[in-house]
Amino acid sequence: MDPRIRQLAKNLVQNSVCLKPGDKLMIDAAGSDCYPLVEALIDEAYAVGAEPYYLLDFEYGTDARLLRAFLRGASEEQIRFYSEIFLRFILHADAYIRFYAKNNAFEMSDVSEEKLAAFNKIMKKGVDYRVGQTRWCVLRWPTPSMAQSAEMSTEAFEDFYFSCCLLDYTKMSKAMDALVELMNRTDKVKIIGPGTDLHFSIKDIPALKCDGKMNIPDGEVYTAPVRDSVNGALFHAPATMYEGKRFSGICLEFKEGKIVSATCEQGGGAELNAILDRDEGARYIGEFALGVNPYILKPMMSILFDEKIAGSFHFTPGMCYDDAPNGNDSSVHWDMVSVQTPEYGGGEIYFDDVLIRRNGLFVLPELLCLNPENLK
Repeated sequence: MDPRIRQLAKNLVQNSVCLKPGDKLMIDAAGSDCYPLVEALIDEAYAVGAEPYYLLDFEYGTDARLLRAFLRGASEEQIRFYSEIFLRFILHADAYIRFYAKNNAFEMSDVSEEKLAAFNKIMKKGVDYRVGQTRWCVLRWPTPSMAQSAEMSTEAFEDFYFSCCLLDYTKMSKAMDALVELMNRTDKVKIIGPGTDLHFSIKDIPALKCDGKMNIPDGEVYTAPVRDSVNGALFHAPATMYEGKRFSGICLEFKEGKIVSATCEQGGGAELNAILDRDEGARYIGEFALGVNPYILKPMMSILFDEKIAGSFHFTPGMCYDDAPNGNDSSVHWDMVSVQTPEYGGGEIYFDDVLIRRNGLFVLPELLCLNPENLK
């Protein structure tokens, strides 16, 4: 076995979900390519005295071909039953690790909007339980399909994957503390860039660091805007995937927190607005975050990677997180990523009228430790 797989499994068990003797670990994986990591996780769980269990392809039907086949004919009653099975699966878990090998990012593109909306709404109950009641971590497994999206050879992508997944998260975590402290005392945020002139408040909403616990790869600090405070325009140039549909060049206009206009240069404008019209909360923002992973430098249409891009931020229509609440509830949570490095047009971020990042690099002395050359 590739020793990097063993090391990744050890990090997941000991650092991400912090297994203890007697803990029950639920492993949920999809795709035969994932089996080496499943095997390594089982070994590492036993090594710390925990009890590993596995079920292949459960949460959200992580093999997209199977989920597509299921949803195209499923009734709402079937989806509810599926959700109840998932909930029973994790009901007694102390920790939960989910990952899959993505082979076709567009597999869900011909499933109806109504079926996808119903599935996400119903499955939310089980996911909320998993998030609130277990120690959990989600990740992906490197595949030729992902390498293709990243425009890399399969071997080069695997090297990239392990670099950003196995970085020193303890060092990153310490470096994030200054940014968390700054965001927690910030009121006004201004973001300027090509097509973007955005203003909002994050006053009194907690900022939290993502440092290798719940996502691998990791590397972001997030909060949420005060729900009704967002005004201005935001342009997301990179391609973004949502439920198997690709959009790029998304332009959002805000008034008193609400997205009052949404267009895109590529992808269906009607489909974009259908997602934003699913419920009232889908047109309000539930998350604002800054990405800092020093090994992730360009978008690849995999949100678990893209939202961690060094020099990026994401602004998320839909549901807020319970630990950074702004009162917005929705079945949608769509992380839209903007990259502000020079090759993507640059840009500036101000906290209370003080410049904190220019062209993707932090400029305040206490934040220089978060720039890529200091985290690698």
